[in-house]
Amino acid sequence: MSEHPRDRFDLLPDPAAEEAFLDALARGRLHHAWLVCGVEGTGKATFAYRAARRLLGAQADPARGPLGASPQDPVSRLISARAHPDLLVLERAIEGGKQKKSISVDQARELPEFFSKSPSQAAYRVAIIDAADDLNLNSANALLKVLEEPPERGVLFLVTHAPGRLLATIRSRCRRVTLPSWPQDRLERLVRDRTGADREDAEHAAAMAGGSPGAALALASGATFEMDQLARGWVEGADADRAEAMAIADKFRGADGAERFETLMDRLIAAVRMRALNSPAGSANRWAELWERLSVLPDRTAGLNLDRADVLAGALHDLRKTKALG
Repeated sequence: MSEHPRDRFDLLPDPAAEEAFLDALARGRLHHAWLVCGVEGTGKATFAYRAARRLLGAQADPARGPLGASPQDPVSRLISARAHPDLLVLERAIEGGKQKKSISVDQARELPEFFSKSPSQAAYRVAIIDAADDLNLNSANALLKVLEEPPERGVLFLVTHAPGRLLATIRSRCRRVTLPSWPQDRLERLVRDRTGADREDAEHAAAMAGGSPGAALALASGATFEMDQLARGWVEGADADRAEAMAIADKFRGADGAERFETLMDRLIAAVRMRALNSPAGSANRWAELWERLSVLPDRTAGLNLDRADVLAGALHDLRKTKALG
């Protein structure tokens, strides 16, 4: 499992964004709601936790960036232990070993009660919604009631990968901070420094990451790297061995299996997209059409509770047909 943003202290998502936040705080113009935007994996939740630590009284650690704090700070330790009384985090709940598809209205209704109380240990009460994209219509409306009546000494961070999908009435009540995508050379340095990958693997991870440091680190290590190598081999080399595919599909059961399936499909979709971009005009359209068909499969699989092994088998069959056409 990857490191949770609450436990991440040495990744600085964007110094400019942190300086802007500190400037607003210093001038007494701190907005009550911050919409933290950017592509997935750029450190939006990390930014929210870094800002939360500062608001909740963690001692500044300039060596870790403008909003840096030591993991040994008492405030940091409480947050990492999920025990700080002045911090509320809304994420998709896990029930029966499975993560729910959305943040429920009951979870969102915790916000008014939380913000109705005075801070118990800090100068502020802070809430983080990670991610606001996971709110359903009812929970989004419950959130809106909080935004319409800004809490005194309360600050809310809404992490979002797709702000355009949020209710306009939510967006209009937040101050937006957008974390930029990282340039490839910075991603390469990050991958080499954090994983010890060689130059070729670091370059590949950075090129495939779409500007996301989180994606680059995942691509350069562990199961994600193996899945990426496997998917690229299927797309660029020989057809997938049926026995190998069946052995992989056999590991798709349970919560860990769902994550494995989603990782493999993500890398297969990325490899097909790259093939479409690099193919001559005659075949590029066919690869682009395959990319479009594969792109909807993960959500459809989760939404309709389809058999993951069957979905993979169908995707590989579609891939073989596309490759046969050249």
